[in-house]
Amino acid sequence: MAKAKTIYVCSNCGADSPKWIGKCPSCGSWNTYVEEIVTKEPANKRAIYGLSDTHTMRPVLLRDITAEEESRLDLGDQEFNRVLGGGLVKGSLVLIGGEPGIGKSTLVLQTVLGLHNLKTLYVSGEESSRQLKLRADRLNHTHSNCLILCETNLEQIFVQAKNVQPDLLIIDSIQTIYTEVVESSPGSVTQVRECSAAILKYAKENGVPVLLIGHINKEGSIAGPKVLEHIVDTVLQFEGDQHYMYRILRSLKNRFGSTAELGIYEMRQEGLREVSNPSELLLTQNHEGLSGVTIAAAMEGIRPFLIETQALVSSAVYGTPQRSATGFDLRRMNMLLAVLEKRAGFKLIQKDVFFNIAGGLRVNDPAIDLAVISAVLSSSLDISIEPGICMCGEVGLSGEIRPVNRIEQRIMEAEKLGFSRIIIPHNNLKGFDASKCKIQVIQVRKVEEAFRQLFG
Repeated sequence: MAKAKTIYVCSNCGADSPKWIGKCPSCGSWNTYVEEIVTKEPANKRAIYGLSDTHTMRPVLLRDITAEEESRLDLGDQEFNRVLGGGLVKGSLVLIGGEPGIGKSTLVLQTVLGLHNLKTLYVSGEESSRQLKLRADRLNHTHSNCLILCETNLEQIFVQAKNVQPDLLIIDSIQTIYTEVVESSPGSVTQVRECSAAILKYAKENGVPVLLIGHINKEGSIAGPKVLEHIVDTVLQFEGDQHYMYRILRSLKNRFGSTAELGIYEMRQEGLREVSNPSELLLTQNHEGLSGVTIAAAMEGIRPFLIETQALVSSAVYGTPQRSATGFDLRRMNMLLAVLEKRAGFKLIQKDVFFNIAGGLRVNDPAIDLAVISAVLSSSLDISIEPGICMCGEVGLSGEIRPVNRIEQRIMEAEKLGFSRIIIPHNNLKGFDASKCKIQVIQVRKVEEAFRQLFG
């Protein structure tokens, strides 16, 4: 019988130690060592997972390798395809993470139920087949070539996959799967590492794409060892505020496409709906005559959309003024407030400042800096900004408006939605003829020039 022993494994990098230590000597993380019981197996027993090791790979010269375009599977979901880089690559391993109840399983099940020409094996370790049937009926998908397997043993999953020969394999979730090789509980660092490595080997040898659904911890990162994100080909983050209807699918890592892409969905009773033009949904309210509201031309990847930024400035009731930002980096907002006070001469040191991006979105594009300080100043002066004006521009520490990328797409998006004027950084129109546009393009160098255009 194999001998069991207790070790401590770092949940961040996977390093092990015979005793608990506070700081990992490999990655430098604190308080990441967790206790696990492992069993030392013979070497011949560890080569399992139902995968043949009869062939041996030999080194090949780089010039002898043929570089062909990767064949992709169309998932029938334009947003999902865009984030993946044009579709699902055969033999790839994709990890989808997100908070509990955000809609990860709904997104994957809704996608695979629409693939009528692909044989799909959906392995669920969290829900019963009856629960999946009820969810599929709610999504109004009945005629699909999808097989359901409720199993958590990895060896049994590979046996069924060998019998079924699926075109697509779904595992929901990787933290519930365990292998008999490792004597530890499912979801532990060792189990997740061994199971994901075996699934990767299966995907590469058989050319079957695999979608893994993963849990996240309280810090917001994928639960389990960090090596899990290194093993997979693509890491997708499904996020959004549960109090809002919008969900965002981001690409954090993609070996077959760009990591700057983004997909937007709308959560409904019958499932997730693709949002092809988010600008129209984010600009549904009429704020004419209200102060503290500006429209920013933002970019996520190569996708432009206009968002509504809101600010509220009021006198501080207590001695220390409050600073709050929703959907925007609070430290960057504090920097912009310092620029506004130092370079533009507006005193906000005794003011409470609250900032919000409407729709529950979180935007990291620095090009919305100009819209942020304009909204703050509009609320501070209690002067509304004329409707039909949008803006984009990064604000530097000296008060200058710095150029932004993809300015042509921002201008075309504003023109398409009927805006009459757009304020952009000076000398940001190299190679672009703005005279052909119906929208008036205003170029500014500093924040003072932008304020003169907005408030006269």
